Amino acid sequence: MSAAAPHSTPSGGADGTRYAADGTRSAVDGARLEAGARPEADASAARLSIRDLGITFATDGGDVRAVDGVSLDVDPGRILAIVGESGSGKSVTARSILGLLPETATQSGAVLVSGTDVVGLSGARLRAVRGEDVSMVFQEPSSALNPVFPIWWQMGEGLRAHDPKITRKQIRAKAVESLRAVGIPDPEERIDRFPDEFSGGQKQRIMIAMALSLGAELIVADEPTTALDVTVQAEILELLRDVRDRFGTSIIVITHNMGVVADLADEVAVMYAGRIIERADVRELFAHPREEYTRKLLGAVPHLGGDSAWTALSTAEQEAIEAAEPVVVAKDLVIEYPGRLGRPAFRAVHGVDLMIRQGEVYGLVGESGSGKTTIGRTIAGLEKATSGSLRVLGHEMIGISERAFKPVRREIGFVFQDPATSFNPHLTIEECIAEPLVVHERGMSARDRTARVRSLLESVELPGDYARRFPHELSGGQRQRVSLARALVLNPTLLIADEPTSALDVSVQATVLELFRQLQAELGFAALFISHDLAVVDSLAHRIGVLYRGELVESGHGPDVLHRPTHDYTRRLIASLPVPDPVEQAERRRVFQKNWGDRVD
Repeated sequence: MSAAAPHSTPSGGADGTRYAADGTRSAVDGARLEAGARPEADASAARLSIRDLGITFATDGGDVRAVDGVSLDVDPGRILAIVGESGSGKSVTARSILGLLPETATQSGAVLVSGTDVVGLSGARLRAVRGEDVSMVFQEPSSALNPVFPIWWQMGEGLRAHDPKITRKQIRAKAVESLRAVGIPDPEERIDRFPDEFSGGQKQRIMIAMALSLGAELIVADEPTTALDVTVQAEILELLRDVRDRFGTSIIVITHNMGVVADLADEVAVMYAGRIIERADVRELFAHPREEYTRKLLGAVPHLGGDSAWTALSTAEQEAIEAAEPVVVAKDLVIEYPGRLGRPAFRAVHGVDLMIRQGEVYGLVGESGSGKTTIGRTIAGLEKATSGSLRVLGHEMIGISERAFKPVRREIGFVFQDPATSFNPHLTIEECIAEPLVVHERGMSARDRTARVRSLLESVELPGDYARRFPHELSGGQRQRVSLARALVLNPTLLIADEPTSALDVSVQATVLELFRQLQAELGFAALFISHDLAVVDSLAHRIGVLYRGELVESGHGPDVLHRPTHDYTRRLIASLPVPDPVEQAERRRVFQKNWGDRVD
């Protein structure tokens, strides 16, 4: 994807505010800015003022200019969304606000947080700014929280850093107060729990509570809703709005989800190749995007109600799928995890019936903890079914031994949610893709394996010389393509894709989804596509199942389930899905709050 060159004239916001191409606001209504000119701003009034920020990384291949001349202002009580594809410089810009760049980075320009320039600050002075003036909510709370300490202790780390004399009793009281402010139930009891005892949405609330505990006036949230299901995402967005309204907190949101931008942001800055190429009021940007790159970014967003994968098939293709042999049949499937430390067993899946036919894409949707991934892993033989019946490629999975299942496993491909953690970092891309061949095709020569890997890389639209690279040398979208290539290396009959696009920006997601469609149509494999993104599922799956607390509450062809839902939970899922239109999203939020806003599950 390419972007037009940065525009030299300002863009207008809905409130009459004008913006330069570099993102700097002008107080003069309707003023025209000379190309490259940056008007002076009242830095003391802004929570954040970035001026001509440049960031360069030293690498083995030479210097890389990650951020090039960025200028931004964020006023009190405002929410700014920074959007752009992977590698555009969004997260690097955000991390510079807290001085979290690695030693290989060189900075120029100024980053004023509440009037203090953090560029070049010493460690002690920088720690004083962090927490009290600005805090960060990281993308993945599971990796940001320490698994071996209770929540109150981790919240106390920041409090102790700023006040060494604070007592344990005061820390616990502050932790309870902060957790209650972000809606964690029973905070007096739950501050003693560990991170693994909280859901993904609750852990993200804890991260926001940590940001609030020191009274930070500016919060930087880096992809705060990535990998969260739509209902939990709606709760987090409502929480961020509430924090802004109650405390006057300024918020910078880094995201690739344009629905989140439409739902949350007051203003939007679009980044491309380290520069801000467009900035405007959120309604103005969505209604009248000025740059070609912005229009492409918005055009790549999947829409619920667009072309359904089932209706896109011809009548003959639909009939062929309906008549095909099933590759997965579950009847009254029950999956339990054994209890430990005196706790009873946990039933993750309750009596599920489903069928996946040859050549069919079955979409499985539901919120975190509904049992989606558990079902996918059990079909792949990575978890054990407890009771009922589960037949996979003609084999009953209840009680099957690993030795008996091993020949079946070669017919199943698996695309994991996070390719960064599913690849061995010590292996090259060729070795990662060829791994299944080494296990299941021991008679294949090294030359034939290399040829097969190169062919697959071309199939997923990556150059053949990428085979010599390592996983960390690829972008997120490129790694997900490699993950798809590895899943297809044995020509599987069944492919299981677990949230394969949740962490990808919209332009890369659109490319990966189109690639998935092409390969599925060409190779004819059956697929279980697990996702919390209803619009993605609608565009990809022929049949859709909706899981709620381990039960399949609704199932059918895509248009029937998502456009004519019969179950209240399905309607709630659809209503909570943010759409890339600020006007429509405001109305959807009003309807959602009216019908489901006071519900606690």
